[in-house]
Amino acid sequence: MLKTDTTNSYASIITNVPGPNSLKYFNEETKYIAPGIQTIATRSKVTFEKGEGCIMQDVDGNRYIDFFAGVGVASLGYNHPAYNKYMKEQLDNIHVGSFTSKNRVELTKLLAENTIGDLTRSQFYSGGAEAVEAALRMAKSYTKKNEFIGFWNGFHGKTIGVLGLLGDDFKFGLGPLPAGIYTSPYPDPRHCPIDPNPETMAKSCVDFLRKKIKYETTNNIAAIIVEPIQGTAGNVVPAPGFLKLLRQLADEIGALLICDEMICGFGRTGKMFGTQHFDIIPDIMTIGKGFGGGFPMTGVMSREEIIFAKPFGNPSGSSSSYGGNPLASTAAYITLKTIIDDGLVENSAKVGEFMIRKLTRLQKKFPIIGDVRGKGLMIGIELVKEKNLKEKLDKKYTEMFFQECLKRGLVMMGYNPDIRIYPPLIVTEEIAEEGISIMEKAFEYVSDQL
Repeated sequence: MLKTDTTNSYASIITNVPGPNSLKYFNEETKYIAPGIQTIATRSKVTFEKGEGCIMQDVDGNRYIDFFAGVGVASLGYNHPAYNKYMKEQLDNIHVGSFTSKNRVELTKLLAENTIGDLTRSQFYSGGAEAVEAALRMAKSYTKKNEFIGFWNGFHGKTIGVLGLLGDDFKFGLGPLPAGIYTSPYPDPRHCPIDPNPETMAKSCVDFLRKKIKYETTNNIAAIIVEPIQGTAGNVVPAPGFLKLLRQLADEIGALLICDEMICGFGRTGKMFGTQHFDIIPDIMTIGKGFGGGFPMTGVMSREEIIFAKPFGNPSGSSSSYGGNPLASTAAYITLKTIIDDGLVENSAKVGEFMIRKLTRLQKKFPIIGDVRGKGLMIGIELVKEKNLKEKLDKKYTEMFFQECLKRGLVMMGYNPDIRIYPPLIVTEEIAEEGISIMEKAFEYVSDQL
């Protein structure tokens, strides 16, 4: 697994980071590509050439431990033999088209066998926002209602149809937003504006939402959409009892409950789906990211009476040109099969617990670590200005932390005060420990600069 023989470590940095060849490619690309590509790419300026397992290598020969996985996309890491075999075989046969394919048949069956409750019907897309928009259309078709509720700091994509559900200032300057979309506070245990008490926070937030529906909406709610664990917000686990209360509220007002499992799904949280930590069954799930193992593949899952509702259930009413094509279906099928066959859900729970335990020890050592949270291999760290306070660390220092990790051979989303950690599901405790050791050195460096 690209392990360095001389130092007995996985990470190996032999040039400045970014190296000269990485910079050459990065600077050439900036002449032609649009601005606004992922922050991790513009901050690092690294050009990656290959990967194996949990290790990536750049064009200068530097090797990095991957705590990013393309925002949790590379479930099986890189160059997984089963994934490569299936994809090469499919590519040699047929790669595109909306027709039935053998691997899509196997995929739909495997999904139905490993779903939550009775959500056994699926439809496929190629982007997360596309799948979320499909879920909204499905909810409208079934309920014949037209309003939606999301949550502060939530993220469900950047297309105009879902932009109103984005619960932060990213949408500034992009209005007007679609009508009939509302957002309400999410019970973030550290930053809830409704109730600071974690024991009563969930109920307070749902009670507030009930009032919001009464005073702000036309009482025509088709669906409430929620991330079981908020990813973009920093892998925030909600206060206990929140999803159960939300399920009850949706039933009370005749709305559907959509759980956005884009990041949480397929073993990322130590269970097959993030929702399973909270003992509820949603009406619709959106799936993606780690689902395709790196290939663009997303989808929706629901029960039969909902997914067949018209106009969503009309001929071509739920389809997408690229969704579920033979190559995408193959990617998702072999990824899901490998996750199940190789016990990667269990590995996520085991290694995730190991990592959270190690990171919690660092929290005691470094006052700038205000919180360590998460489930499985969906881990968040909040950096703060002073211990026991909730004011987040200035980005000057979080950017410094990111660069210190990078130059020591660790790739992660560490440039914001809310650090997000997503190793491939195949990560071992040995690799995880080396990555955390790099983080410890970076924390030491930043702490010395304060």
